Amino acid sequence: MPTWFCSRDWFQRIGTFDEGGKGVPEDLLWFYQSVGQGGGVVRVDQCLLVYRYHQQAATHSVLEETIWNLRVAFLQERVINQWESFTIWNAGKQGRKLYRCLSSFNQKKVLAFCDVDENKIKKGFYTYEESKERPKPQIPVLHYRDASPPYIICVKLDMTGGVFEENLKSLHLEEGVDYYHFN
Repeated sequence: MPTWFCSRDWFQRIGTFDEGGKGVPEDLLWFYQSVGQGGGVVRVDQCLLVYRYHQQAATHSVLEETIWNLRVAFLQERVINQWESFTIWNAGKQGRKLYRCLSSFNQKKVLAFCDVDENKIKKGFYTYEESKERPKPQIPVLHYRDASPPYIICVKLDMTGGVFEENLKSLHLEEGVDYYHFN
């Protein structure tokens, strides 16, 4: 489970958590507020603490959909709204879900989905069936080597025995410039 920490001065500058009650992801809201006010983020790739929780923990009252919607809103505000176009890396369930949750303005910025699954690539496109537009939007599905950055990557790390990570590394991209992970 990823976690974060900051100085007491920074915490007091940002303010207290939203204590709106059960179902409010107060730590995530605070984190987004911190980033919005210029708070930095540095990834540390080692375990610094062990987090334990129990079945009565408040974290279980926060709906997955609530977290998802906040994350998508933050991603659009901080990243996608700044881009003219982009590619979603994953033509599967998570990539399509992200596409469907984007604002219609940002959906139009999606150049393509990219993937390694030959069946998805052979089909050639994803049709957004729930769209009210006519004709329904059809977004190309390309092999990752044929797609163009920037990317929003909807692939979980450490799930492919290193294959995904090697594919990404082979493109010589810079995280935070050419791609962002959203998984």
